[in-house]
Amino acid sequence: MLKVQTFMSEIAVRCFNGPLWGRFCRPMRTLFFYLSCMLILDANFLPLQAQTALSLEQIFQYKAADRSALVLERAKKEGSLTLYTSLAPTEATPLTKEFERKYGIRVEVWRGLSEGVLQRVLNESRARRFSADVVETNGPEMEILAKERMFAEFYSPHQADLPLAMIPKHRLWMPDRLNFFVVAFNTQKVKRDELPTHLEGFLNPKWKDKLGLEATDAEWMGGVMNALGDQRGSVFFKRLSEMKPDVRKGHILLAQMIASGEIQVGLTVYNANAQSLKQRGAAIDWLPIEPTLARPQGVALMKNAPHPYSALLFADFLLSPEAQQLLNNMGRPPASKLIKTELNNFNYVLTDPALVVEESDKWAQQWAKLFLVK
Repeated sequence: MLKVQTFMSEIAVRCFNGPLWGRFCRPMRTLFFYLSCMLILDANFLPLQAQTALSLEQIFQYKAADRSALVLERAKKEGSLTLYTSLAPTEATPLTKEFERKYGIRVEVWRGLSEGVLQRVLNESRARRFSADVVETNGPEMEILAKERMFAEFYSPHQADLPLAMIPKHRLWMPDRLNFFVVAFNTQKVKRDELPTHLEGFLNPKWKDKLGLEATDAEWMGGVMNALGDQRGSVFFKRLSEMKPDVRKGHILLAQMIASGEIQVGLTVYNANAQSLKQRGAAIDWLPIEPTLARPQGVALMKNAPHPYSALLFADFLLSPEAQQLLNNMGRPPASKLIKTELNNFNYVLTDPALVVEESDKWAQQWAKLFLVK
């Protein structure tokens, strides 16, 4: 393109200024002028998508002025996307339905626990089967998939609304919500003012046979140990294991058992799960009892996404103030700084998902020894 422009310019100069400026070149002046303008416009002013086909990396990093229109147009042509998530159906369904209503693009949802999402993505990748476009789940699982190079970095204008401390340095996934490990209690069996102000208060013998834990929360143990220090933390967890807490697998299940009264107090409940049940009238409430841990949850785009424009549009939507407010309305603490909420208006310790992954074996062994081996 540049060579053609240069050639046209040289001819124009020779014609306009040289001895040939006569009967032959004068009629050609207008033609050269318009051709040159068209070439310049094509090279410099038309958006990139009008000149070349975009690679997946270019799609995900596209920042030109026509980005919104381009992504929406191409996403509508794709017509659908596939989301893998650990969000409960009570939250995932309203989110995806609102996206479908707004854009007319169908969302196929596969839902499982975070470890199930992790294994499904890894297994499909090993089989060279690329079904997922978007993955949304817990921060540690996102870190594992990022290290396995499952994701592609993407740009969204809403990234500026996210707390910098929550964004991983590699930027292969973005935080969309938070999970807080809080204490939840059955409101018919436990009064709020009975609860201690610190986790160590649950070592009081009166709480024996009343406590519950989620079976996979070795991560919580690691965070509390780091907050309390090795010596103090070791004493706390040894004595907690002697309280014989009821250990159940699944955070939603744990919250449901508290709401039904089968477990009176849960120490590792996601406040989103407790809040969701509370808003539906269940006999459950929650408190952030120190040290309260917060874990970022994230959204990422698959590097082999079969529907890249739809995937990018969904990520934009999920990080937008509209969807972040919807998460908040459903009891899910949003990541966006634009949404003011009581769901995170307390002191907490933000965990580092990369560190959680690095220390996972260490804490898993100690957790199993204390709480899983009978």
